[in-house]
Amino acid sequence: MRTDFLWVEQYRPKTIDDCILPQSLKTLFTSFIQKGELTNLLFSGTPGIGKTTVAKVICEEMKCDMIMINASEEGGIDVLRNKITNFASTTSLSGGKKVVILDEADYLNPQSTQPAFRGFIEQYHANCRFILTCNFKNRLIPPIHSRFSNIEFKIDSKDKPKLASKLFERAIFILKEQNVAYEEKVVAELIKKYFPDFRKLINELQRYSVSGSIDAGILVNISNENLKTLMTHLKGKDFGNMRKWVVNNLDNDPVRIFRSIYDNLYETLTPETIPHAVLILADYQYKSPFVADQEVNFVACLTELMSSVKFK
Repeated sequence: MRTDFLWVEQYRPKTIDDCILPQSLKTLFTSFIQKGELTNLLFSGTPGIGKTTVAKVICEEMKCDMIMINASEEGGIDVLRNKITNFASTTSLSGGKKVVILDEADYLNPQSTQPAFRGFIEQYHANCRFILTCNFKNRLIPPIHSRFSNIEFKIDSKDKPKLASKLFERAIFILKEQNVAYEEKVVAELIKKYFPDFRKLINELQRYSVSGSIDAGILVNISNENLKTLMTHLKGKDFGNMRKWVVNNLDNDPVRIFRSIYDNLYETLTPETIPHAVLILADYQYKSPFVADQEVNFVACLTELMSSVKFK
């Protein structure tokens, strides 16, 4: 088994049909490709759901000249100006369309870069199309929204079982091809844990595969007893053991940890401090996708809870 490449890249879908998406989105994207026409598109939705993959696939299936810019790494106005201008100011050598994919566009500065980016869209509208991806579309200024067709990547409850089943099939296919032993129940549990973040699931499967098998030993669950232990540390203002708890539970999905703590507030806090605790959890959960170090973010959240709320 090779470990010198990323499975998310090796198994990234090459066609719209291969993408794990609701049928309504597949039909829409297929119609773009069949008609050979593309407007400026804004893809929004939760991380890992397939926005960037779809943007690339559309360009590949339409045989477009494409440049991809990650706004979280190259979001400065000078970088954008140079890259976009150099790419968009020339015609395609193949005679096809030119497309700029601006990934994680919600990282662009709304006071400086976003207003300037609006000018690029207008300047090169005859020669170039733009596809933006973002996790939080409300971070983009209204003039950006008005120039793009917003397509939201969301999964309705009726579509979840079918898509989860397809994701299970894809995961099993990858594990078999990589010669990794697995237990189906464990793979199903991982899908339940990370769905609909497909990228996170594949990355975790690769990480766990280093041990040679995907079995029950890799699952770290947040049990009620585990949470009671955390609440005991918080009530006793035991910072050292609270931090150890965070370290031991970092393998869990951050959203599930925040939710589990939230669900236990009524059992552990006095009623008058619950609203304040909810605001604290919501604030740090909102920050979670953007922080460089999840441990620091969790410890900061729990420290604020420890010092600001009253326990029973």
